Amino acid sequence: MSVSGDKIRQRYDRLAPWFDSLEGFLEGLLFRRLRKKLWAMAEGEHILEVGVGTGKNFDFYPADSQMTAIDFSPKMLVQAKRKQERKQIKVHLDLMDVQTLCYADNSFDTVVASFVFCSVPQPRKGLKELYRVLKPGGQLLLLEHVLSSNKYMAAMMNLLNPLVVRLVGANINRQTVKNVQACSFRSIFIDPSSSDMLKLMRAVK
Repeated sequence: MSVSGDKIRQRYDRLAPWFDSLEGFLEGLLFRRLRKKLWAMAEGEHILEVGVGTGKNFDFYPADSQMTAIDFSPKMLVQAKRKQERKQIKVHLDLMDVQTLCYADNSFDTVVASFVFCSVPQPRKGLKELYRVLKPGGQLLLLEHVLSSNKYMAAMMNLLNPLVVRLVGANINRQTVKNVQACSFRSIFIDPSSSDMLKLMRAVK
């Protein structure tokens, strides 16, 4: 479903104060373990996190890397800044859209995004921007929920998607693996422990 970036931003701004509480159960049950596994692969001097949100990944940042993190929602960034100050996390926070990054080509060793591309209006445009700012040999690490490969579940997800987008701004039927494959990455690895609808991916420039 196509929704403007401004509409999606407004929905995340609206949810920002309660976002951690809304996802608290799934975060503790499943997502936190997957985030830890994702960030264990992050390496290099300069690392970019896309879609920092409220700062749920702060605990997993590598200690010896220069961290930059962006989000397109001003009110999500307010929550992230509060958490950054409370936890004393060393990270530079920027208000920025992944579809139009202000960074130079070949800037980062690793780019990390978790549950982000469900909300990007033009996901392939955003992925191409990440490819651009990665250094040659750099890696993109993604944790994303995707459309089920089960045709019955996929049909239900497609049916429900307009409602979910209207409520929270996230698409539940994105085919992010195919979108990554459509970019120019030299190699793409899908973690074999990934489930049908939760994919942990590593793509190398």
